[in-house]
Amino acid sequence: MVVLNAYSTQMPASVFITGGTGYIGRLLIRHLSERGHHVRALVRPGSEHKLPTNCCEPVLGNALDLTSYATHIRPADTFVQLVGVSQPSPAKTAEFQAIDRVAGLGAIDAARQAGVQHFIYLSVAQPAPMMKSYIAVRAECEAALRTSGMNATIVRPWYVLGPGHRWPYVLLPMYWLCKRIPSTRDGARRLGLVTLDQMISLLVSAVENPSVGARFVEVPQIRTGSVLP
Repeated sequence: MVVLNAYSTQMPASVFITGGTGYIGRLLIRHLSERGHHVRALVRPGSEHKLPTNCCEPVLGNALDLTSYATHIRPADTFVQLVGVSQPSPAKTAEFQAIDRVAGLGAIDAARQAGVQHFIYLSVAQPAPMMKSYIAVRAECEAALRTSGMNATIVRPWYVLGPGHRWPYVLLPMYWLCKRIPSTRDGARRLGLVTLDQMISLLVSAVENPSVGARFVEVPQIRTGSVLP
């Protein structure tokens, strides 16, 4: 169960989300709606039924073609970019380029042109000894976002545990050991596991507490469920 803090912006946010039919997106939309925010979600024609019912306004378009949705971003003040290849693995280098990179850079450009005040980008923990191509694409999008002129919250989880995403629980003994060895302690903390509930709470917190400039949120802070100190 997601536990959210009692803080809130003075006014409900107007949020535009890509990736709203996904693992994180559906739950995030539901919680933002419950807290009084107005949510519009980009969705491919025919996939509207995959969005949470009565929680958001569908915007028909293609995340890989910014011209299909750019004119529908306004009047959103917050853009949440969640699009990415599901179940990332080192074998999906071409997909990272074709989907994560194209969707990420396109969203940044479209949001900037629409005058979005706060861009929330779901990135990945880095550096890491694996998933080099995945991290490279996310780092490129982070760099584009930092030079866009928009205020940005860049969230860097490594693996998000939840329904259908539980196999890394078997790695917990390894994490326990690595945190106690000086040479591996920092990496174990940076590449630690977070839960879906923690991610949703953190993203809601980011919407309700916009950044000024660029803000990076790493695994230890994601676990607190808040962008606030």
